[in-house]
Amino acid sequence: MSIITYKNIHNRFKLNGYHITLDEMFYVAYCFVKEGEPFERHIGNFLLDWFDDKSYIELSTSGTTGTPKVIKIEKQAMLESALATGDFFNLKPGDTMLHCLPTNYVAGKMMFVRSFILGLDMKFVEPNSDPLKNIDEEFDFCAMVPLQAKNSLKKLKAGKIKKLIIGGVKVHKALEQELVKLPMEIYETYGMTETITHIAAKKIGEKAFTTLPNVLVSTDERQCLVIKAKNISKNEIVTNDIVNLISETQFIWEGRIDNVINSGGVKLMPEQIEDKLSTLIPRRYFVYGQSDEILGEKAVLYIEGESLDMEESIFSVLDKYEKPKEIVFITKFKDTATGKIMRKESIDLMGL
Repeated sequence: MSIITYKNIHNRFKLNGYHITLDEMFYVAYCFVKEGEPFERHIGNFLLDWFDDKSYIELSTSGTTGTPKVIKIEKQAMLESALATGDFFNLKPGDTMLHCLPTNYVAGKMMFVRSFILGLDMKFVEPNSDPLKNIDEEFDFCAMVPLQAKNSLKKLKAGKIKKLIIGGVKVHKALEQELVKLPMEIYETYGMTETITHIAAKKIGEKAFTTLPNVLVSTDERQCLVIKAKNISKNEIVTNDIVNLISETQFIWEGRIDNVINSGGVKLMPEQIEDKLSTLIPRRYFVYGQSDEILGEKAVLYIEGESLDMEESIFSVLDKYEKPKEIVFITKFKDTATGKIMRKESIDLMGL
């Protein structure tokens, strides 16, 4: 039995309708780099990096909770991740896939790896906030960030995608309520650059994530998730994500330990407060802890945009201690390159 290596290209792989061999891949990559649009140049550079003689790819972390850093990921580990995705989502050679994520980040790179390793018929389009706008075909598989899914609801309802995975940032309850109505399979994924995108997924509407093949999870003394993925990393990956561990293959995500607010001895989870408010505030917002002389820390609600009147009844969905002690409006939040809100940096922009 032959061993699949990262330089293999499945004989069923298609790129925008054309079968591509390994030799042709180099030609396509050079054309993208020399003559392509900016998003195509990212694709070309990635393909040249993937098929060079190095055994690894250099990737940048998102910088959601700290300074972005460059890490080295083994190509064979990325291949194993692609195979695990194929098994978990039952992707078969010849299945059609729409690629609408930026290839300069790990999620976009992995969509390419999945396509030529699993033998998928892939069409790629320029990454934007409304990727299905000019799409008439139907696809078996696609990956989006929540904003793309939100803007694609009409076409998703029409059955343009059979199986959709959503990642990058958490799916808010308001969007989840729309997605559960759609006649298709939709999953929210859990992962990070260090895990080579997702290592777990859950159907929209469900609470617990289930790990992909060959991935086991546990928790440390902080109740933070620890990931053991032998085909992806030799070492355990210790995260700052607080979880409710159900089993070694299932967990419920609670929030980031970096964001926990200790208010008068009561530990508040900003993500849980945000989730309760998600259908009630029509703008982007987040909850963050600030120092307080009496409580030690207090929960503050930050809302993007100009000031607006907030009805007291909005906060009736919160527990007594969860109610924000202050509301602050910030003209524009600061985001990472992948669209995640940078909480502390957004506050710092206001000099608060």
